[in-house]
Amino acid sequence: VYMVCLRIVIIETHNSHTYNGYAKCNEPTDIYSNFLISISSYYNNLEGILQPFKNLAVIFGGRSSEHEVSCVSVVTIAKAVDLEKYNMFLIGITKDGEWKLVEDIAGIEDGSWKQSPVSAIISPDTKGGLIISQDDMIEVHPIDVLFPVFHAMYGEDGTIQGLFEMADIPYVGCGVFASAASMDKFYTKLVVDTLGIRQAVYVPVLAEQLEDIDEVTARVEAKLSYPVFVKPSKAGSSKGVSKADDRAALVVALKEAAKHDYKILVEETIVGREIECAVLGYGKGTKASRVGEILAAAEFYDFDAKYNNAESKTVIGADLPDGKEEEVQKDAVAIFNALDGF
Repeated sequence: VYMVCLRIVIIETHNSHTYNGYAKCNEPTDIYSNFLISISSYYNNLEGILQPFKNLAVIFGGRSSEHEVSCVSVVTIAKAVDLEKYNMFLIGITKDGEWKLVEDIAGIEDGSWKQSPVSAIISPDTKGGLIISQDDMIEVHPIDVLFPVFHAMYGEDGTIQGLFEMADIPYVGCGVFASAASMDKFYTKLVVDTLGIRQAVYVPVLAEQLEDIDEVTARVEAKLSYPVFVKPSKAGSSKGVSKADDRAALVVALKEAAKHDYKILVEETIVGREIECAVLGYGKGTKASRVGEILAAAEFYDFDAKYNNAESKTVIGADLPDGKEEEVQKDAVAIFNALDGF
């Protein structure tokens, strides 16, 4: 940017005259032509110095039940990083919560990264950056941007975003509140209720209430008809999600969901098409993607249908009735902004 501005200043300051009331630029004189050519050549030769590599830390794994999904996602992302622009650090967090420096993508693919003897942590200190240690060796590297590649708890729920905020390091994805609120289906529903946007009718259940299972099932049956869907409030990838066709199945589904979260949602079944819409931006600059349709190769889009069944497909640009795509996009943006997404 500096060199471009310099060129404009030289041309306009030294080689212009008034023409019909406007400043008119002539071609620069030979001396200035040579000067600009020399400057441009010098800039191009030193581009690597003037624009050094950005230090990018890509963090994955984590303590959630979706640890393995994260390990698959990060391979795709890491392979897409432009290594001519970024100096990439791969940091893996084991299921036990140990932070490891990962040598390469191959170590993620074969799982050997978990045996790495090198620790790598992000310091909450604003001057800390990335701290790498092994035995008596300690290295500190400044980080320009963090790219969290997590699924579910301890990664998508605002916890690690809070660490990044304390460290004052830019990061990819939504902030603390948006991450926490949208990871929790119950609180997302409370927000959506205020927007007048239709959503599945639901009954909230706490794990401790399962001690009186008859009261819980009676409360569900008073509001909803079978079949119903039972979901952990803070889990993704359909982990712990079940469809219950009767009371016996409901009891089993509630107990399964409670293994993943202490808050549980029981929702009505909606017979229809499953569509999705991505949102990017902030405030007035928020934009929605085209609407996609999920074609699940199972009764519903469960974990196996998402990740293990090649017959499941997502069609981008779903064939919807006139005006419906715009309606979905409008609602998606409204929810995103209400949750303070950015």
